[in-house]
Amino acid sequence: MIYSCASHIGKVRTNNEDYCGGEIIEIEEKNTVGVFAIADGMGGHKKGEVASKLAVENIICFLKENLIQHENVKIDYIDDILKQAYNSVNSIIHKKSVDNIECEGMGTTLVTAVIYKNNLYVANVGDSRCYLSHGKKFDKITVDHSIVEELVRANVITEREAKTHPRRNHITRAMGTDEMVIVDIFKCSIEPEDMILLATDGLTGFVEDDEVKKIISKDKNIDEISEELINMANEVSGKDNVSVILIKA
Repeated sequence: MIYSCASHIGKVRTNNEDYCGGEIIEIEEKNTVGVFAIADGMGGHKKGEVASKLAVENIICFLKENLIQHENVKIDYIDDILKQAYNSVNSIIHKKSVDNIECEGMGTTLVTAVIYKNNLYVANVGDSRCYLSHGKKFDKITVDHSIVEELVRANVITEREAKTHPRRNHITRAMGTDEMVIVDIFKCSIEPEDMILLATDGLTGFVEDDEVKKIISKDKNIDEISEELINMANEVSGKDNVSVILIKA
Protein backbone atom coordinates (compact mmCIF):
# COMPACT_ATOMS: atom_id res chain seq x y z
CA MET A 1 0.00 0.00 0.00
CA ILE A 2 1.29 3.44 -0.96
CA TYR A 3 -0.35 6.85 -0.92
CA SER A 4 0.00 10.47 -1.92
CA CYS A 5 -1.53 13.45 -0.12
CA ALA A 6 -1.71 16.90 -1.74
CA SER A 7 -3.49 20.19 -1.05
CA HIS A 8 -3.52 23.56 -2.83
CA ILE A 9 -5.00 26.93 -1.95
CA GLY A 10 -6.36 27.45 -5.47
CA LYS A 11 -6.27 30.69 -7.45
CA VAL A 12 -8.78 32.82 -5.54
CA ARG A 13 -8.87 32.01 -1.83
CA THR A 14 -6.54 33.78 0.61
CA ASN A 15 -6.20 30.77 2.90
CA ASN A 16 -6.48 26.99 2.63
CA GLU A 17 -9.31 25.56 4.72
CA ASP A 18 -8.69 22.01 3.48
CA TYR A 19 -6.57 19.56 5.44
CA CYS A 20 -5.54 15.98 4.73
CA GLY A 21 -3.39 13.28 6.27
CA GLY A 22 -2.76 9.58 6.44
CA GLU A 23 -0.68 6.83 7.98
CA ILE A 24 0.20 3.28 7.05
CA ILE A 25 0.61 1.35 10.29
CA GLU A 26 2.57 -1.87 10.39
CA ILE A 27 1.29 -4.60 12.67
CA GLU A 28 2.27 -8.19 13.34
CA GLU A 29 2.42 -10.87 10.63
CA LYS A 30 3.51 -8.24 8.08
CA ASN A 31 0.00 -6.81 7.89
CA THR A 32 -0.69 -3.10 7.55
CA VAL A 33 -3.61 -0.82 8.26
CA GLY A 34 -4.02 2.36 6.25
CA VAL A 35 -5.85 5.27 7.88
CA PHE A 36 -6.55 8.34 5.75
CA ALA A 37 -8.73 11.42 6.19
CA ILE A 38 -9.54 14.59 4.29
CA ALA A 39 -11.58 17.60 5.43
CA ASP A 40 -12.91 20.85 4.00
CA GLY A 41 -13.40 23.45 6.71
CA MET A 42 -15.85 26.32 6.91
CA GLY A 43 -16.35 29.26 9.24
CA GLY A 44 -15.65 32.94 9.66
CA HIS A 45 -12.37 34.62 10.64
CA LYS A 46 -10.37 32.03 8.74
CA LYS A 47 -11.26 29.32 11.30
CA GLY A 48 -12.31 26.75 8.74
CA GLU A 49 -8.71 25.58 8.67
CA VAL A 50 -8.84 25.11 12.45
CA ALA A 51 -11.85 22.80 12.15
CA SER A 52 -10.42 20.75 9.28
CA LYS A 53 -7.06 20.26 11.00
CA LEU A 54 -8.75 19.25 14.25
CA ALA A 55 -10.90 16.77 12.34
CA VAL A 56 -8.12 15.02 10.44
CA GLU A 57 -5.53 14.91 13.21
CA ASN A 58 -7.99 13.71 15.84
CA ILE A 59 -9.73 11.10 13.69
CA ILE A 60 -6.39 9.51 12.80
CA CYS A 61 -5.26 9.62 16.44
CA PHE A 62 -8.52 8.07 17.69
CA LEU A 63 -8.40 5.24 15.17
CA LYS A 64 -4.75 4.47 15.93
CA GLU A 65 -5.53 4.25 19.64
CA ASN A 66 -8.83 2.38 19.46
CA LEU A 67 -8.82 0.33 16.26
CA ILE A 68 -5.34 -1.07 16.75
CA GLN A 69 -4.50 -2.38 20.21
CA HIS A 70 -1.54 -4.59 21.12
CA GLU A 71 -0.86 -5.17 17.40
CA ASN A 72 -4.38 -6.53 16.93
CA VAL A 73 -6.87 -4.89 14.59
CA LYS A 74 -10.39 -4.80 16.02
CA ILE A 75 -11.88 -4.98 12.55
CA ASP A 76 -15.03 -6.81 13.70
CA TYR A 77 -15.96 -3.63 15.59
CA ILE A 78 -15.00 -1.17 12.87
CA ASP A 79 -18.50 0.32 12.47
CA ASP A 80 -18.82 1.09 16.17
CA ILE A 81 -15.26 2.41 16.37
CA LEU A 82 -15.80 4.74 13.40
CA LYS A 83 -19.02 6.06 14.93
CA GLN A 84 -17.24 6.62 18.24
CA ALA A 85 -14.38 8.33 16.43
CA TYR A 86 -16.69 10.72 14.60
CA ASN A 87 -18.63 11.54 17.76
CA SER A 88 -15.39 12.21 19.62
CA VAL A 89 -14.03 14.48 16.89
CA ASN A 90 -17.38 16.24 16.53
CA SER A 91 -17.34 17.02 20.26
CA ILE A 92 -13.80 18.41 20.07
CA ILE A 93 -14.67 20.77 17.20
CA HIS A 94 -18.02 21.80 18.68
CA LYS A 95 -16.46 22.55 22.09
CA LYS A 96 -13.79 24.68 20.42
CA SER A 97 -16.46 26.64 18.54
CA VAL A 98 -18.43 27.24 21.75
CA ASP A 99 -15.49 28.07 24.00
CA ASN A 100 -13.64 30.36 21.57
CA ILE A 101 -15.64 33.27 20.16
CA GLU A 102 -13.29 33.50 17.17
CA CYS A 103 -14.23 29.92 16.24
CA GLU A 104 -17.97 30.39 16.59
CA GLY A 105 -19.88 28.63 13.82
CA MET A 106 -16.94 26.74 12.40
CA GLY A 107 -17.33 23.23 11.05
CA THR A 108 -15.93 20.87 8.47
CA THR A 109 -16.61 17.97 6.19
CA LEU A 110 -14.73 14.76 6.99
CA VAL A 111 -14.27 11.62 4.93
CA THR A 112 -12.14 8.81 6.35
CA ALA A 113 -10.85 5.63 4.73
CA VAL A 114 -9.52 2.59 6.57
CA ILE A 115 -7.83 -0.11 4.49
CA TYR A 116 -7.13 -3.52 5.97
CA LYS A 117 -6.32 -6.65 3.99
CA ASN A 118 -8.81 -6.76 1.10
CA ASN A 119 -11.39 -4.37 2.51
CA LEU A 120 -12.02 -0.64 2.36
CA TYR A 121 -14.06 0.99 5.13
CA VAL A 122 -15.25 4.56 4.59
CA ALA A 123 -16.95 7.01 6.94
CA ASN A 124 -18.34 10.32 5.76
CA VAL A 125 -19.97 13.56 6.88
CA GLY A 126 -20.41 16.37 4.36
CA ASP A 127 -19.66 16.55 0.65
CA SER A 128 -16.02 15.53 0.46
CA ARG A 129 -15.88 12.23 -1.41
CA CYS A 130 -14.35 8.79 -1.71
CA TYR A 131 -14.01 6.98 -5.04
CA LEU A 132 -12.82 3.47 -5.87
CA SER A 133 -11.06 2.76 -9.17
CA HIS A 134 -11.16 -0.96 -10.01
CA GLY A 135 -10.26 -2.04 -13.52
CA LYS A 136 -12.45 -0.02 -15.88
CA LYS A 137 -14.86 0.93 -13.09
CA PHE A 138 -14.70 4.22 -11.20
CA ASP A 139 -17.35 4.30 -8.49
CA LYS A 140 -18.31 7.03 -6.05
CA ILE A 141 -18.52 5.31 -2.67
CA THR A 142 -19.86 8.15 -0.55
CA VAL A 143 -23.13 10.07 -0.78
CA ASP A 144 -22.88 13.87 -0.51
CA HIS A 145 -24.71 15.49 2.37
CA SER A 146 -25.73 18.53 0.35
CA ILE A 147 -28.74 20.38 -1.01
CA VAL A 148 -27.80 19.62 -4.62
CA GLU A 149 -27.35 15.90 -3.90
CA GLU A 150 -30.91 15.80 -2.57
CA LEU A 151 -32.11 17.57 -5.71
CA VAL A 152 -30.21 15.16 -7.96
CA ARG A 153 -31.62 12.13 -6.13
CA ALA A 154 -35.11 13.58 -6.48
CA ASN A 155 -34.49 13.99 -10.25
CA VAL A 156 -35.03 17.73 -9.97
CA ILE A 157 -31.62 18.55 -11.46
CA THR A 158 -28.88 16.57 -13.20
CA GLU A 159 -25.39 15.96 -11.82
CA ARG A 160 -24.04 18.36 -14.44
CA GLU A 161 -26.51 21.05 -13.36
CA ALA A 162 -25.50 20.45 -9.75
CA LYS A 163 -21.98 21.74 -10.48
CA THR A 164 -23.30 25.22 -11.30
CA HIS A 165 -26.36 25.32 -9.04
CA PRO A 166 -26.45 28.44 -6.79
CA ARG A 167 -26.73 26.24 -3.68
CA ARG A 168 -23.98 23.80 -4.65
CA ASN A 169 -21.89 24.77 -1.62
CA HIS A 170 -24.68 24.25 0.92
CA ILE A 171 -24.10 21.08 2.89
CA THR A 172 -26.74 19.47 5.09
CA ARG A 173 -24.40 17.76 7.54
CA ALA A 174 -21.05 18.83 9.03
CA MET A 175 -18.63 18.09 11.84
CA GLY A 176 -18.74 20.44 14.82
CA THR A 177 -21.79 22.53 14.00
CA ASP A 178 -24.06 20.60 16.38
CA GLU A 179 -23.59 18.59 19.55
CA MET A 180 -24.42 15.34 17.75
CA VAL A 181 -23.45 14.08 14.32
CA ILE A 182 -24.74 11.28 12.08
CA VAL A 183 -22.07 9.48 10.06
CA ASP A 184 -22.49 7.29 6.97
CA ILE A 185 -20.35 4.13 6.80
CA PHE A 186 -19.56 2.09 3.70
CA LYS A 187 -17.64 -1.13 3.09
CA CYS A 188 -16.10 -2.36 -0.19
CA SER A 189 -13.89 -5.24 -1.23
CA ILE A 190 -10.67 -4.18 -2.93
CA GLU A 191 -7.88 -5.91 -4.82
CA PRO A 192 -4.17 -5.20 -5.33
CA GLU A 193 -3.59 -2.26 -7.71
CA ASP A 194 -7.02 -0.76 -6.98
CA MET A 195 -6.91 3.01 -6.44
CA ILE A 196 -8.84 4.86 -3.75
CA LEU A 197 -9.36 8.61 -4.06
CA LEU A 198 -10.43 10.98 -1.29
CA ALA A 199 -11.13 14.52 -2.49
CA THR A 200 -12.67 17.81 -1.46
CA ASP A 201 -15.15 19.63 -3.68
CA GLY A 202 -12.41 21.86 -5.03
CA LEU A 203 -11.82 18.90 -7.34
CA THR A 204 -15.16 17.10 -7.58
CA GLY A 205 -17.23 20.28 -7.80
CA PHE A 206 -15.50 21.42 -10.97
CA VAL A 207 -13.91 18.43 -12.71
CA GLU A 208 -16.15 15.75 -14.22
CA ASP A 209 -15.79 12.22 -12.85
CA ASP A 210 -14.83 10.94 -16.30
CA GLU A 211 -11.89 13.35 -16.40
CA VAL A 212 -10.80 12.30 -12.92
CA LYS A 213 -11.00 8.67 -13.99
CA LYS A 214 -8.81 9.34 -17.05
CA ILE A 215 -6.12 10.98 -14.94
CA ILE A 216 -6.13 8.22 -12.32
CA SER A 217 -5.85 5.58 -15.05
CA LYS A 218 -2.61 7.01 -16.41
CA ASP A 219 0.63 5.04 -16.12
CA LYS A 220 2.29 7.43 -13.68
CA ASN A 221 3.34 7.29 -10.05
CA ILE A 222 0.71 8.43 -7.59
CA ASP A 223 2.50 11.65 -6.68
CA GLU A 224 2.38 12.71 -10.33
CA ILE A 225 -1.28 11.72 -10.58
CA SER A 226 -2.15 13.69 -7.44
CA GLU A 227 -0.36 16.74 -8.84
CA GLU A 228 -2.20 16.40 -12.15
CA LEU A 229 -5.57 16.24 -10.34
CA ILE A 230 -4.71 19.44 -8.45
CA ASN A 231 -3.55 21.14 -11.64
CA MET A 232 -6.70 20.10 -13.50
CA ALA A 233 -8.92 21.59 -10.77
CA ASN A 234 -6.99 24.86 -10.93
CA GLU A 235 -7.09 24.96 -14.72
CA VAL A 236 -10.85 24.36 -14.86
CA SER A 237 -11.69 26.73 -12.02
CA GLY A 238 -9.25 27.48 -9.20
CA LYS A 239 -12.07 29.12 -7.25
CA ASP A 240 -11.74 26.79 -4.27
CA ASN A 241 -9.10 25.02 -2.22
CA VAL A 242 -8.47 21.55 -3.61
CA SER A 243 -7.13 18.50 -1.80
CA VAL A 244 -6.69 14.85 -2.71
CA ILE A 245 -5.43 11.65 -1.15
CA LEU A 246 -4.66 8.88 -3.62
CA ILE A 247 -4.05 5.38 -2.29
CA LYS A 248 -2.84 2.37 -4.22
CA ALA A 249 -3.88 -0.87 -2.54
